[in-house]
Amino acid sequence: MEEPRKPMRYRAFQAQTDLLTPARMAASWATASLAYGPAWLRQVPMLSQAAASWEMLSRAALTHKRPDYGFRSVRIDNEDVPVNEERVAGTVFGDLIRFRKETDPAQPRVLLVAPLSGHFATLLRATVETLLPENDVYITDWRNARDAPLDEGAFGFDEYVAHVINFLETIGPGAHLIGVCQPCAHALAAVSIMAEDDNPATPVSMTLMAGPVDTRINPTKVNDLATSRPIEWFEKELISTVPWRYPGAGRRVYPGFVQLTAFMSMNIGRHVEAHIDMFTHLATGRLEEALASKTFYDEYFTVLDLTAEFYLETVSRVFQQQLLPKGELVWRGRKVNPGAIRRTALMTVEGERDDICSVGQTVAAHDLCANIYANRKRHHLQPGVGHYGVFSGKKWSNQIYPLVRNLILATD
Repeated sequence: MEEPRKPMRYRAFQAQTDLLTPARMAASWATASLAYGPAWLRQVPMLSQAAASWEMLSRAALTHKRPDYGFRSVRIDNEDVPVNEERVAGTVFGDLIRFRKETDPAQPRVLLVAPLSGHFATLLRATVETLLPENDVYITDWRNARDAPLDEGAFGFDEYVAHVINFLETIGPGAHLIGVCQPCAHALAAVSIMAEDDNPATPVSMTLMAGPVDTRINPTKVNDLATSRPIEWFEKELISTVPWRYPGAGRRVYPGFVQLTAFMSMNIGRHVEAHIDMFTHLATGRLEEALASKTFYDEYFTVLDLTAEFYLETVSRVFQQQLLPKGELVWRGRKVNPGAIRRTALMTVEGERDDICSVGQTVAAHDLCANIYANRKRHHLQPGVGHYGVFSGKKWSNQIYPLVRNLILATD
């Protein structure tokens, strides 16, 4: 393919970020000064509005450093048990992180396969929080591609699948897999390969949640966008080169800031309204309400870059050609055959109001996994939730997780 027409996009973004840094630092200093000043100053209407403006300016930036998961302890049997974040295995592209409990209780081992779509795996913090008390939780902690040196080679669709296989082998036989959102097709491919090889580390259960297994079914705006243009357009218009200041200098990537822009443009009115509300809450002293928005956007504005090959191959294979449901997906020269899965129990979960991965796209895995006995297959359609509600929020923890837990316990 031709070289991207917009290799300078990343440099322009970085230059703009650098130019605005002094203003953001000054605004942050002004906000802190007022916060530690006399209390009566914060009651002056003009100053409270100015302080709100300063804080909004100080926050007007993206970050590229993974946030902390924040788990220090978990409550088990009315006791707070310390939790340590432990790197078990990994490469420059992604780590296998275990949330190890100090008492190390005998619990089902669960691999949470996180999406690689512009945000860090910490986006699944609420998912982990719900799983943690009753499970020994591992997560695929993907790294920022701009930090991966060129001499480390490529990381595409096949490498992602290989990482999932390697991580399951590291965890060992008897583990359970939960794939969330984008990597459901990748996770299904990994389990298919392992089952065909009679790999002893093949998971005993596989839960696929709100993921694009067959995007031909009830296409969403996301699906329409992916199929509206040839893959060459995506390469020319969306792929940039990492600037020389980073370890991955020269690597071609789909920048996280471009992905975030695409996400926000789908619901731009909602984001504008949220920021207006945040300013109003800050200016009027409603700090708890402002904190909820700040916490959400702190995570939302933390982005990572995807390697160009992973992004383009996923768009092409999953969204444009739909190779998996057609029986044409190939991994490292081998055809992926979900029919090889026999002993792994399968559960799929979809959200009634999901506008990113619509109803029908995930449950399609059941037809592909034709040789799993019917009594080892389950599907749940959760009423009243959109995409993120499938794996975070009260309905995830109170209604969806109990079903996932039952599958895990029944097969552990």
